[in-house]
Amino acid sequence: MIEIKKRSECPISCSLDIWGDKWSLLIIRDLMHAKQCTYGDFLKSEEKIATNILAARLQMLETNGVITKQDHPESKAKVLYKLTQKGIDLLPIMVEINLWADKYFTLPSERKEMIDEVKKDKEAFIKEKIKELSLS
Repeated sequence: MIEIKKRSECPISCSLDIWGDKWSLLIIRDLMHAKQCTYGDFLKSEEKIATNILAARLQMLETNGVITKQDHPESKAKVLYKLTQKGIDLLPIMVEINLWADKYFTLPSERKEMIDEVKKDKEAFIKEKIKELSLS
């Protein structure tokens, strides 16, 4: 892993240097839901990430060990991106962001269903999702 230049020794600042921009979090979100994605899959998200930004964020997340790149089983021209354990360990943070959003925004029904499941037993939800992501 390449050492990135830190703005400070603050743990929040160091973490944000790796995954703190909106595009990186959306890539991580997509991988948590789909478990694996191609470059084209990311381009299909409703947020419409630009190709140059996507390429840069994927490279940065891979360099920092949050995601890994694998050969696509059906196409030599494609690769699959997956979360590493380091990326999977961001799940509790993503859950908390969703809970915060539920408090302040109107969420789509499919996201609301997931939030309702989290609210029933957050620890069990996180444990099960981490298990699912680790097996993929």
